Amino acid sequence: MAHRPPYTNTGPAPHLAGGRLTIDLSALAANYRLLAARSAPAEAAAVVKADAYGLGLEPVARALWTAGCRRFFVALPHEGVALRAVLPEAQIFVFNGLFAVEAAAAYHDARLIPVLNSQSDISIWEAHGWDGEHPRPCAVHVDTGMNRLGLTLERARTLAEENALTGALTPNLVMSHLACADTPDNPMSRKQLELFQAVRVLFPETESSLCNSAGIFLGDDFLADLTRPGIALYGGSPTGGNGNPMQVVVTAEARVAQVRQLRAGDTVSYGATPLARDSIVAVCSVGYADGYHRAASGAGVPLRRAVAGSAHGFIHGHKVPVLGRVTMDLTLFDVTALGPDAVAVGDHVELFGPNMPIDQVAEAAGTIAYELLTSLGGRYHRNYLGGESL
Repeated sequence: MAHRPPYTNTGPAPHLAGGRLTIDLSALAANYRLLAARSAPAEAAAVVKADAYGLGLEPVARALWTAGCRRFFVALPHEGVALRAVLPEAQIFVFNGLFAVEAAAAYHDARLIPVLNSQSDISIWEAHGWDGEHPRPCAVHVDTGMNRLGLTLERARTLAEENALTGALTPNLVMSHLACADTPDNPMSRKQLELFQAVRVLFPETESSLCNSAGIFLGDDFLADLTRPGIALYGGSPTGGNGNPMQVVVTAEARVAQVRQLRAGDTVSYGATPLARDSIVAVCSVGYADGYHRAASGAGVPLRRAVAGSAHGFIHGHKVPVLGRVTMDLTLFDVTALGPDAVAVGDHVELFGPNMPIDQVAEAAGTIAYELLTSLGGRYHRNYLGGESL
């Protein structure tokens, strides 16, 4: 692969941005290697859909390739086309299948492998998935309990029987998706595994794939031939409440735009949340337009009644709670405990990162790490670390 300069300065310039993202590509690569080791003897692919979970498709894909990843999954064909431009030699699967006959040409041109989820997908690829006289490869997705995309077991059995006679398709992967792998004791995973083992028998010459990030940690029985880690690559916890073995990949920070000295009884933000004490408030230039969700608003705000506690930030060695409602462009933090001169304009509050684990922040906002990452907008200054060898 041709040498590329390191990704060190993307998005608005630092002095023009309300927030900054630090994306550690070395940590990303280390996470891939850990997941690949846990997947062995299966091979580990990488899921890079949604702009690599919001972190940037090109730098993430190149870092994963350098770490040894050769097989990738995206959700949509246009994502596959973009990835092909970055990684000419990669094997690229498209989860969501074929939307229309017209899509087949894009799959041909970019050498994408469709995941066939329905009879419509099968019919399109049987008719148009040919390279000269040879059927191009595909993956077959069989539903084992998600009731999202995928063929029924009965339809998969019919497909296997018909294709053995016609040779109209060249399946190189049969796959399914675990619904509850992030809760290791949930019996649903074992039930799905049993159904998937029946599916594998139908395609004896074809590789198989069942595990997402969490599935890799369920045990060897689940590994099959290929695993498909996603959130764990980017630092999210794959193991629920059992601790997080992954390295932190992304740190999100908000610039302090103003520091205000307020009195007990003063009110803050939309809805005029009253203050119970004299307070020092850091007004930061990141809001829900930047992916810091409104549901992270401070305790006492009505919309937070169903969520336990406030979200917090971190600055100068201290956790600081969100105060009042998160707004589109601004979030307030209570920095009273740090003292009157501790926080200044131009400082940064860590929203999530090494001191504020992303899964904890997501839980405080009533959501998941996936949503925080994929909501990151284009208004952050982005600094990529560890890209020098890409």
